[in-house]
Amino acid sequence: MPERSRILITGASSGLGEAMARRWAGPGRTLVLAARRRDRLDALAHELADTGTTVDVRTLDVTDPDSVADTISSAAREHGGLDRVVVNAGVGGGVALGTGRADVNRRTLVTNTVAAFDQADAAMSVFREQGDGHLVLVASVAGVRGLPGASSAYSASKAAVIALGQGLHAELVASRSRIRVTTVLPGFIATAINEGRRPPGVLTATLDKGADALVTAIDSERRRAVVPALPWTPIARLLPLLPDRLAGRAG
Repeated sequence: MPERSRILITGASSGLGEAMARRWAGPGRTLVLAARRRDRLDALAHELADTGTTVDVRTLDVTDPDSVADTISSAAREHGGLDRVVVNAGVGGGVALGTGRADVNRRTLVTNTVAAFDQADAAMSVFREQGDGHLVLVASVAGVRGLPGASSAYSASKAAVIALGQGLHAELVASRSRIRVTTVLPGFIATAINEGRRPPGVLTATLDKGADALVTAIDSERRRAVVPALPWTPIARLLPLLPDRLAGRAG
């Protein structure tokens, strides 16, 4: 498996993005950390300064397609290429349709879906030119089945990301490309995006546990991984089979 030493992470200022950066930091590594909140990125870069990591922070709003393209292409030029791009930036808001707040759902869909496609497009442009690379799409277990009510927009947005990963993987396998695509489906992990949403404790992974599972799955370069594997792999298999009456409670 090739060494992935030059890694770009979007949404790196908090949550899983920040946690992944800490785990991949080390001598010989280059981390390009992109997010809207520059102050948090600078603080993380300062924290990682003693690890021997080259840290490059970039202010990025992923809903600006020109900025996405420029950030990824310029990072590749300046660091002699990119080995891995992690499409991680996202939001978790949503409301039931027809309740007068279509703007909330639109923001979720644009940030989680349209912006994810823009990031993937920019990354694949770099990888196709290099002839190698690893694209990581952070989806969600919520994307394996359409969820109701306030969860509908989020669920739909992550289903689109899962479909993107499936399509890209099929294309690259058929063409015998060296480019790899991994789609990761986190279950419920205690991050800021999940504040105010608390399922039973047995279903909630700490940020450390979730990030450890996420990094292990990504480094394995599997096509698709549910993290943490337990209890979320069986849940991901069962969700599409639930009767609508029971699935309605999941929203």
